[in-house]
Amino acid sequence: MAKKLIQRYLPDPKSIKENRYLGFLGSTIDNPNLWHLNRRSAASAFFVGIFCAFIPIPFQMVVAACLAVIVRCNLPLSVALVWITNPVTMPAIFYFTYKVGCYILHVPVSETPLELTLHGVGVELGRVWKPLYLGSLVSGVIGGALCYFIIRLYWRWNIINHWRKRHQRRLS
Repeated sequence: MAKKLIQRYLPDPKSIKENRYLGFLGSTIDNPNLWHLNRRSAASAFFVGIFCAFIPIPFQMVVAACLAVIVRCNLPLSVALVWITNPVTMPAIFYFTYKVGCYILHVPVSETPLELTLHGVGVELGRVWKPLYLGSLVSGVIGGALCYFIIRLYWRWNIINHWRKRHQRRLS
């Protein structure tokens, strides 16, 4: 079943409650609805997690946790999905979102090599921040919505398939 598959990869609730960055949520984190896993909470958690993963900000896990509390979706799943953008995948994902932003804004993609000095990085960030953030927001919303609908459909397909198998077992 889809629920068992997702629960296998979820972090332990104790580890999330003990996370030093999520301590400001206090007793809100004890809400049982944030830990319950059903079709709606899983799909919403995928939207929140994927959306936050595409936004180039520090402390993405904290933002995902706050949004999970607001939306009342599965907290561990939202926080875990943020790790799609890890140090290995981050450059490729953010370059893709930068190119999406350049396409939307009709701005040419910057081909100048990055100068690894504080001044060089500051100049380049001043040039690319608008397309990067616009592309990140658009990609995050589209990716999150796509995952939301895929999880909803997968979950429904899995339940219908389970019911059919159970019905066939009863007939034989």
